[in-house]
Amino acid sequence: MQPKTKQLFNAMLIAMAATYGVESVADSFSVVPTIAQELQDKIVESDGFLQEINVVPVDEIKGQKVIGSAAGLVPKRTDTDNNDRQTSDVLSLGNKDYELFSTEFDTHIKWSTIDAWAKFPDFQERYGKWVRKAIALARIRVGWVGTSAAAVTNPADNANGEDVNKGWLQLLREYNGGAQWFDGSTGTATAGEIRIGHGGDFENLDAAVHALKQMINPLHRGAQDLVAIVGEELVAEEKAALYKALGQTPTEKERIETAVVTRVYAGLPLKTDIPFFPARGILITSLDNLSIYYQSDSWRRSVADNHKRNRVEDFNSVNEGYVIEDEEKAAGVEFANVRLPDGAGGWA
Repeated sequence: MQPKTKQLFNAMLIAMAATYGVESVADSFSVVPTIAQELQDKIVESDGFLQEINVVPVDEIKGQKVIGSAAGLVPKRTDTDNNDRQTSDVLSLGNKDYELFSTEFDTHIKWSTIDAWAKFPDFQERYGKWVRKAIALARIRVGWVGTSAAAVTNPADNANGEDVNKGWLQLLREYNGGAQWFDGSTGTATAGEIRIGHGGDFENLDAAVHALKQMINPLHRGAQDLVAIVGEELVAEEKAALYKALGQTPTEKERIETAVVTRVYAGLPLKTDIPFFPARGILITSLDNLSIYYQSDSWRRSVADNHKRNRVEDFNSVNEGYVIEDEEKAAGVEFANVRLPDGAGGWA
């Protein structure tokens, strides 16, 4: 690290210590809940998708969901001469519990990168944004691909963090015997495969979205905030079908790129700009039905200059977990089983 960079870096550490109310950030310290909330807010601000879902502080590592969704019958009449009026519990039809797991978000930045950043007047903010963005993207990735919460994770075998936590799709797989999850084990021409395309189980993306929508509880099926989150390969296949149908005229080609994402599928708008969502995945839900819970007093952090590795290391840990507020308001497809036309009369 160059002398000028070292001065800026040390000034940043002093400023961080003042913000967190500690003598030094080089030693691991607990982040007080109010500061943890500010840190969480900035992490959320670093990604548009996180701004559309819920990131919720909770007190306990296990407990009952704090948001839920409104579903159930409320209006009634009571014979008050003989009975007391009774209130109704209309929150959430699905599983009501959550569980959090200790999660480490440890990053490092090479001295050469820090030296390059030292040339900019916003050095401290640039560093903070880099760390927060890394945490935000890691959370989203695990939210889609996470299948388990191992006591000790194994990145060599789980390169995308599959063993860090149970993400939203895994929670849906496990809910009520997979009642909200279509895996192709039944109801398809070839068991274990879901063929989307001409001559397949679903003629096109519209038909697949329509079928999944029918898996949602009727009390939620007409909700105006439902969206269809769709992976990039399925979107690309839909565009290819439009090219084939509309021809290669310049005026049509210009419109196809936006036609897919602006079209309504089975009455639902398409959502396609979400990081790390499986390329062949489909999930129908409302975005505010997806949550990340974190224990408000569990955040710990330390930042240190590691001379042995010529890098700055930033250690963060927090107890957190993924929540579908109401599983009955969601339905998904097993993306690993989706097959698309291979262009040669087969499926791949």
